[in-house]
Formats: sequence, C-alpha cells, structure tokens
Amino acid sequence: MFQFTKEDITKIATALGAEKVSEEKESFRLRVVSAEDKRALSIEIYPHALLGKKRGALVVVYTGASHLQLHNCSGYVISDELGEVTFVSETADRLSGLVIERGAFGSLYSSVNRDLISTDFTQLGVEVMLSGVALSLTEDLLDRPGDKES
Repeated sequence: MFQFTKEDITKIATALGAEKVSEEKESFRLRVVSAEDKRALSIEIYPHALLGKKRGALVVVYTGASHLQLHNCSGYVISDELGEVTFVSETADRLSGLVIERGAFGSLYSSVNRDLISTDFTQLGVEVMLSGVALSLTEDLLDRPGDKES
C-alpha cells in the first residue's frame, strides 16, 4: 500500500511552488496561490487515513468553489515541464486522477477505463481525449494486471 512520506511532500510542494507547507497530526497541508490569476487552493494529504474499514492515502483539495477528494491514492507523478502533479487511484480496470497545477488549478478524472491511456488519442472524441491524455502521464507508475507478486 502506497504511503506519502515527508520527502514526497517536499517534492510535491516544490513542483507546485507551494506558498506554505505545514505538517499536522495526521496530514500535510499545502497552500498553492496564483496571485496573477487571483486563485488559491489548499491540498491536504493524509498518508494513512481511515477510509471505512481500511486505511489508505487520501488527497483532498479545497478551493473557493469546490471540494475534491481522491481516496486510496496509489501514487503520483510530477511533471516539471507542465508544472503539475497528478495523483492517481487505481483498480484492475479503472483509474481516477487528480491533477493539480502550479497556477492553483485542479482537474479530477474519475473512473476512467484503464485502457484509455494507451489508446490512440486521435481516435477519441475531444470530450474523452482529455482524460486519456491527462492520465497517460501515470502509465509508468501504474500496477499492471499480472505484474503483482502473489
């Protein structure tokens, strides 16, 4: 089971240009601000939250207009080139991804068919293509069916 470490939080905060990072009792809190665009968001990362009967990593995003949660986060990918961090949660056939940008902007892609990220994007409609492109950055991170140790 994936768990965030202090080192992970430092990498994420650096990639997003976090204005403030604090360590709470059970979580880390990052504040990302884009003064130019007059946007701000807060990210709370719980390395080992109780999610019903089981524990897992939880990523929560707060903005002035939304509240997003990604349960059972299985990892993240930093793209310095794009200025974003993609947090991912996976099952055998579905992916969910929470993308946070340096400009204090976020996107959520939920219950995406896993095979979509390796599909020829030119064959997809625009309304579907964006999720495939956004989550394709996580392809090397994802567990592959059959690759897990028994």
